[in-house]
Amino acid sequence: MEFLDFLVLGLYFTIILGVGIYSSRSKEDTSEYFLANRNLGWFVIGASLFASNIGSEHLVGLAESGFKKGLIESQFEILAAFMLLTLGWVFVPFYKKSGVTTMPEFLEIRFSPSARMYLSLVSIFAYVITKISVTIFAGAIVFETLLGIDFWTGAIIVVVVTGFYTILGGLKAVIYTDTIQMFLLLGGSILVTIFGLDAAGGWNNVVANSGEGFMSLWRSASDANYPWTAILFGAPILGIWYWCTDQFIVQRVLAAKDESTGRKATIFAGFLKLTPMFIFVLPGMIAYTLHNDPNSAFKLALDAEGNAISSGTLPAMVQFLLPVGLRGLVAAGILSALMSSLSSVFNSCSTLITWDIYRKYNPEESEKKLVRVGQIATGVLVITGMLWIPFQKSLSGGGLFQYIQGIQAYISPPIAAAFLLGLFIKRINSQGVMMAFYTGALLGLGRLISEIMGWANLLTQPHFLHFALYLFLICSGIMLIISYMTPEPDYEKIKNVIYTSSDTKDAEDLKIDKSLTFLLIIFVLIIWYIFS
Repeated sequence: MEFLDFLVLGLYFTIILGVGIYSSRSKEDTSEYFLANRNLGWFVIGASLFASNIGSEHLVGLAESGFKKGLIESQFEILAAFMLLTLGWVFVPFYKKSGVTTMPEFLEIRFSPSARMYLSLVSIFAYVITKISVTIFAGAIVFETLLGIDFWTGAIIVVVVTGFYTILGGLKAVIYTDTIQMFLLLGGSILVTIFGLDAAGGWNNVVANSGEGFMSLWRSASDANYPWTAILFGAPILGIWYWCTDQFIVQRVLAAKDESTGRKATIFAGFLKLTPMFIFVLPGMIAYTLHNDPNSAFKLALDAEGNAISSGTLPAMVQFLLPVGLRGLVAAGILSALMSSLSSVFNSCSTLITWDIYRKYNPEESEKKLVRVGQIATGVLVITGMLWIPFQKSLSGGGLFQYIQGIQAYISPPIAAAFLLGLFIKRINSQGVMMAFYTGALLGLGRLISEIMGWANLLTQPHFLHFALYLFLICSGIMLIISYMTPEPDYEKIKNVIYTSSDTKDAEDLKIDKSLTFLLIIFVLIIWYIFS
């Protein structure tokens, strides 16, 4: 990095902090701080859904995955398009109708206060070990690789800058900075891909020199890492939880001014989710080609610096392939994605702590006090996330992206089952849901502890995505059996949180949404066919 690069990077930080501070004026109202007054448009919500989702597991993890495994982990990104359509068409109507602020609050209306508390605590736990710590870790890698700054110094810089505007500005600051960061993220990543393809001798050369099976999105059922059965049947369980029931994502749609706006935002985000395969995974595959060419300038530069390609794949490409000035721009794009993801999880987590835990036991507190509690909660979570980093390092040997997906596979199945069955089967009651939650938590925690301790047992034998499917089926079965063995829920009380079709009256509006949805599905099928 040279002076011009640092100048571009400094300009980026100035703009982002400026927007964050400007958005932070007079945030003493909880609706404004946590949900931006429920008055946002589809473009900024869709951009925020994409930008906040694109975190360390994409910029660091997907490039690393492309280098080691090829295209296969792009499947999670492609499947996300279907999950976003599910959010927009199935879940948004009854989320908007219920008027809730958080997902745990919705579970209380549908089931019970204990269901609300369970989801709050599990979500906060998941945010710390799958989002906050990993994003701080990846940001520190970027600082260390690109800027030569010590790992922990880089981690602290990422946290302080991001936490500053998030704590001040709430959701509106997060979403508006996300919109700026989306353009920078896409532009910077496209530049890395273009320069990388040029250095590698073009697309055909990358294909010719890729590893075995690198160019395919599908693997055999006997594949140890990603059998097609796990992708097709296990991955959607994680997707339903993450995209349709997780506060981190759904909070953005709750801020939409109406149901139609929320649905359009999810369709827009679905199109954006088709890009990571080409702008995050492909650069890793390009790096693989360059790294295995003993005459490439990239390989020679790496050898001269003594660098190894692994978790630093993307930063290394920026460092050695891009010209002065563009290095700073793309570094800003990488950091913008990390900061966007981090700011989003800070805001969502503080919302859960404030709204579902503190406010529940202190219902008379003023709006100003609740906002202050949310700000303090963010600071505590930052420290907790940094403390988890050493443990996270020991678990992420298969790559950051697989680490994220693995942890989510252990906690998401009972939650996905509760929302899906609770939405479509009105007979499901609190007793059934809580028994499923406890069973799921016991089995999921058992697998996580077994992996940390290195124990081989019945829980660790299945592939993590097969484990997610089995756990979903077990929890669903328990939920149904216990619910039908115990008294019926109060149907009058839950009438607004049982599935109903869209209440959008504008026929032309619906026609446009359906056409765009159909087009998105066609794009996915084309990608699957080409890279099969």
